[in-house]
Amino acid sequence: MKLVTASMMRELDRRAIQDLGIPSLVLMENAGRTTYQILRREFPGLQGEVAVVAGRGNNGGDGFVVARYLANAGIPVAVFLLGPRDRVSGDARVNLEILAHLGIAVTEVLTEADLNHTLHRLAKAGLIVDALLGTGLNSPVTGLLAALIERLNHLRAPVLAVDMPTGLSADTGEVLGVALKAQVTVTYGWPKLGQVLPPGRDYVGRLWQVDISIPAHLAREARVSLSEAGEMRALLPPRPSGSHKGSFGHLLVLAGAIGKTGAAVLTAEAALRAGAGLVTLGIPASLNDILEVKLTEAMTLPLPEAAAARALGKAAWDPIVEFINEKNGKNGKFTVALGPGIGTHPETRELVERLAPDLSCPMVIDADGINNLAGDYPGLKDAAGPRILTPHPGEMARLVGLTTPAVQARRLDLARETAARLGVTLVLKGAQTVVAAPDGRASLNSTGNPALASGGTGDVLTGLIGGFLAQGLTPWDAARLGVYLHGLAADFFVSRRGPRGMIAGDLLAVWPQMLTEFSQGTIPPAEGDICFTRVIS
Repeated sequence: MKLVTASMMRELDRRAIQDLGIPSLVLMENAGRTTYQILRREFPGLQGEVAVVAGRGNNGGDGFVVARYLANAGIPVAVFLLGPRDRVSGDARVNLEILAHLGIAVTEVLTEADLNHTLHRLAKAGLIVDALLGTGLNSPVTGLLAALIERLNHLRAPVLAVDMPTGLSADTGEVLGVALKAQVTVTYGWPKLGQVLPPGRDYVGRLWQVDISIPAHLAREARVSLSEAGEMRALLPPRPSGSHKGSFGHLLVLAGAIGKTGAAVLTAEAALRAGAGLVTLGIPASLNDILEVKLTEAMTLPLPEAAAARALGKAAWDPIVEFINEKNGKNGKFTVALGPGIGTHPETRELVERLAPDLSCPMVIDADGINNLAGDYPGLKDAAGPRILTPHPGEMARLVGLTTPAVQARRLDLARETAARLGVTLVLKGAQTVVAAPDGRASLNSTGNPALASGGTGDVLTGLIGGFLAQGLTPWDAARLGVYLHGLAADFFVSRRGPRGMIAGDLLAVWPQMLTEFSQGTIPPAEGDICFTRVIS
């Protein structure tokens, strides 16, 4: 699903109108009609008057169309216009005049006294339709509008937002002063970035995307997308009947140090759950016996360690390369996962700084693998093979030399900039995890919930991505699929066991059943952080 900014959507509107000759009144009619249809679907037992609160622009015009359809259906409707009616122009003016011809009253809200009278009416409404501003807002709301929004947020009536809840940035999801919290949002053409990015996602409620007759091919140039079940399902590696373990690749996991063997185990087991045919865990030699006991299906490779540190040492380079060369001769699909729990001993850092750029096989780098590359490390632009980095916000901050709040404030843009600068696929974890490719593409994830805020879940994600890489998926596809299914496993667990008490191992425990239901298309959409996306033609 493509995601657009406000300026991109304006350009798509312009091209539909000017280049393709679709009248703008047709687009407004389609927007208002489909919004009315969704209103009836979402609120089938509607009681009382519907209050349409409109602005003077095209968003208000969409609201006028909604009001007309409501009145035509015999549903009581009241329209409140924030501003003087003689300032309404264009297509919105045409639809405002139609309301007058139909005898539908429109109340102007121009003063504090008007606002108080309007709020008295709105307090009795069964539903409020927000058609005030739409996607054009780029500065904080003030004055009468701000007062109206603040009061509306305290009313009991649910809110349906036309295109965008008033007060939200369509580009960033930022609350510009104050924003109206909707239970349902109907957006036109394509979802807007601010409806998916936090905090905006908490204000849109259930998100409906509707087709208003703007041809889909016009949005081909959009570089940001939202992961969807159908697309992700198509990425699942096939399992032909004549295949064997060698058909699904070999992943070498370089992970673990004293006190952090759990990270290594979770990563290795997750790779096996993802479908990798073979998994070998490269571990400091003194920890090998421990890992042999903890792991059953994965193999282990004892490696030289830093003196007295029980962490991988620089002398591990030669046996790692020898192992890879030997296995690559048997099966070309060989992949490395580097970093979970390896620590930041100086010798470990030296090893990581050599492994990350010089190994020619695909590699996913996480946790201390990333921490060991932070600082004055020259980067991965010329690495011998494709690289995926999977930082959480703190690791991302260390990688790029910023604070964690600064990273969180620019998640999407920073992920895209860093992926391009380092020449990597970058997975910036968090709410609506960002996957960014070095060519400028980015994907926002639509699964997951706060139960993932638990130690070890990131190690599971590293193993999943590594397992999909080992089976031959591209870094872009392996990262998006791993992130999507990782979040879906958490949604699956929470839907059956509740939102509390999940640990990282639970993701692996529910994985087989979740994956079966996902591949069959029988998992219903989760009503979690990112709400349903539906398309109406």
